[in-house]
Amino acid sequence: MPQYLNFEVLEEISSGKFKNCHPYPWTHITSTLAKEGFYRLRESLPSVESGFVRNVGVPRGHGQAPHDRYLLHFRAGVDVAEPWREFIRELQGPGYIRFLRRMLGNHNFTPTFEWHYAWRGCAVSPHCDAARKRATHIFYFNDDDWDSNWGGQMLVLDDEGKWRTHSAPTFDQLRVAATVEPLPNSSLLFQRTPRSWHGVLPLQCPEGRLRRIFSVTINIPNLQVWWRKVRGKDPAGFPMRAA
Repeated sequence: MPQYLNFEVLEEISSGKFKNCHPYPWTHITSTLAKEGFYRLRESLPSVESGFVRNVGVPRGHGQAPHDRYLLHFRAGVDVAEPWREFIRELQGPGYIRFLRRMLGNHNFTPTFEWHYAWRGCAVSPHCDAARKRATHIFYFNDDDWDSNWGGQMLVLDDEGKWRTHSAPTFDQLRVAATVEPLPNSSLLFQRTPRSWHGVLPLQCPEGRLRRIFSVTINIPNLQVWWRKVRGKDPAGFPMRAA
């Protein structure tokens, strides 16, 4: 099976710097994937017509604005190209799990996987992730000619201790601690904390262009995850097998 993750790069990342990063642990990783593996995955990305759900105006908790996007959640029964099946098997394997434990602590993790595609005008309102999420690892698959003026940057936001986790501050009520460019074959790993605010401003890309990411959610076995499993669902609340 081809190797996709660039473990030489991952092993060079300092877990100490990651854990001590302000306002919460995060790191932007370039050349996350082996070059050939990256192109193999990008060329075989699932198409919007292959089972994505178009989420528009879906209510969010705590008064937060919707996160409009196309979404495909991976589970048994979802038909994706073989390179993606190989990559997901690698993400479930011992090498990647060792990397996660070095960065995030010696926990038991249950990863879930999703593709998110967003069009002009889509945004990710400021939020902290659910408590079941120990961390999120976002892989960027934009085209090489993606213009930074089109947006798509992840904003690492600092609430300076002013906002509750379950609230809905706007971008102008938070300080931008860092801006992460959605460079091809780069990724963003960030740890969930009660103050891990992040978001993406509305996209300004031309009509027909999409911001394309693949997201790995590193779930921990809390009560919510356990109860969902009892009911035949994965940590994200999806049935274990697609219809």
